Amino acid sequence: MELRSVEELMDLLYACRGVRDTAHGPAPGADLHDHALRTAALLRRGRPADKELQLAGLVHAVGHLLRPAGPAGRAGLAADAVGPLLGRRVARLVRLHPWRGGPLDDDLLSLRQADEDARTTVFDAGVLEDWRTVLELVAARNSRLGAVD
Repeated sequence: MELRSVEELMDLLYACRGVRDTAHGPAPGADLHDHALRTAALLRRGRPADKELQLAGLVHAVGHLLRPAGPAGRAGLAADAVGPLLGRRVARLVRLHPWRGGPLDDDLLSLRQADEDARTTVFDAGVLEDWRTVLELVAARNSRLGAVD
């Protein structure tokens, strides 16, 4: 699946409501929609100028909807889905964030830390609609840059 518009991505993110992440132990998992908002909000607090990193936090869990039966390949599916819309950097962060081991750069460390913190910290992270403008800006920039390649 390849997302071609911010509207398609927003629909997918809204579809995460009520979907639980059961991959992190036997306790009831986090609602993926709320988790995505908290992860993105934590990244916005820590790296306010880095919109692509924030969006990687927002979209990193959509693979659960694309392949709900098992964890294998979820990150890759999510990266392939958002890459054409949000660009190579966001796709790379989404693809590599769950890997345990291997070289980590500051971006991946920040994403992984925010992901973990969002599982244990509960706070009002706003609503998905708050992210529409950022999604549109990054998608528009990626579209312009992609046209040059």
